[in-house]
Amino acid sequence: MRLIAGQLGWLSSNASFSLIVAAVELIPGGVPEFLSGEDVALFRAEDRVFEAMVDGWRAQMLARGLTVDSIRQVTSAVVRFQEFTNDYPWSWTAHDVDEFFAMKRSGQRSITVSTLRAYSGAIRGFCSYVCDGRYGWLALCERTFNDVPSQVVFEWNTPRHTTDDARSPGRRALTKSELQRFFDAQDDLVDAQHARGSKRWLPALRDSVAFKVCFAFGLRRRELAKLEYVDFAPNPHIPKYGGFGAVQVRWAKGTAGSGPRHRTVLTVPEYDWVVELLRFWLSPQGRQRFATADRSTAMWPSERSGDVVQRTFDRSFAAAREAAGLPRELTLHALRHSFTTHLIEAGYDPLFVQEELGHTNASTTALYTSVSSNFKQKSIQKMIAQRVNGADTSGGDGNG
Repeated sequence: MRLIAGQLGWLSSNASFSLIVAAVELIPGGVPEFLSGEDVALFRAEDRVFEAMVDGWRAQMLARGLTVDSIRQVTSAVVRFQEFTNDYPWSWTAHDVDEFFAMKRSGQRSITVSTLRAYSGAIRGFCSYVCDGRYGWLALCERTFNDVPSQVVFEWNTPRHTTDDARSPGRRALTKSELQRFFDAQDDLVDAQHARGSKRWLPALRDSVAFKVCFAFGLRRRELAKLEYVDFAPNPHIPKYGGFGAVQVRWAKGTAGSGPRHRTVLTVPEYDWVVELLRFWLSPQGRQRFATADRSTAMWPSERSGDVVQRTFDRSFAAAREAAGLPRELTLHALRHSFTTHLIEAGYDPLFVQEELGHTNASTTALYTSVSSNFKQKSIQKMIAQRVNGADTSGGDGNG
């Protein structure tokens, strides 16, 4: 109980310790004891009950194993919604949600569809929690306010995950020519820094290797930054790849606030050039040139500390993108989209690509895929040729 109470106190510095302990002593997330008495009169009852609801939701999410960061994000979203409505869960309506989302999508600082989806998921989750009779909030609200909470987020007022605008223009796949231009631009930056005798040439070399590894294994930005050289392993089915037949990704994106997940990404023949690149980088001519290389197992050491931060890759990507003359909206995540699209165009099974990416749903992988019109035309021509050849070899005369 001490651990949970301590975590709850750290999450909400405004919540009283007695409130937290009382909530934990019952079921996680249940109505605390100081609110359960029928003869208890509360000063500013609406505020006190709402605060207790949020604290109870924190306890329930901790019991479910969600991470502290995820809990902080979703509770913050619910508090913002309450502040916008200036009302309380037992009075919320679907119209409040519509107005809140409309406000968030209008104005100079309009939020993205993915952020809007995060807000809707947080409000939906909170409403599901307070509407669950096992936690006691329905009975408390009916007794105290003569009203009860209800679910206010539904399919018809929530952005769908499969909408076209869920895919940011900055995260589209690069064409093969764009990808080559980007890699060439980064390599040219390395050569230019080296020719000038600048000490920046080694970090530029590191980033050049990192971007190619990011593309070859379809990594996210955090997955790339957290990579360690001990994460690579052989694939017994392809011995020629040596110790670089697969990579264990230990910082993959979690689901529903579960924290980082693990997945294994296999080296594919389409991008097997990365094997030689990795051998070079882990040789004395690559990573070991950094004075900090022996301080940790980080794949990408920095000049002054153990490993690079994600912002370092963002800045380096932006410089190479500008040198290559690519659109400014492109981000590092575009390399992961490129990995997906180019494998699909090369004929890899979509389920295999989904497993490589670590996606739970095929619809998510579909959002990553933006095959070229040339690929679509070739696919149509291939199917037509198969049908024609099948008719020619069927042995029939076509009459019946």
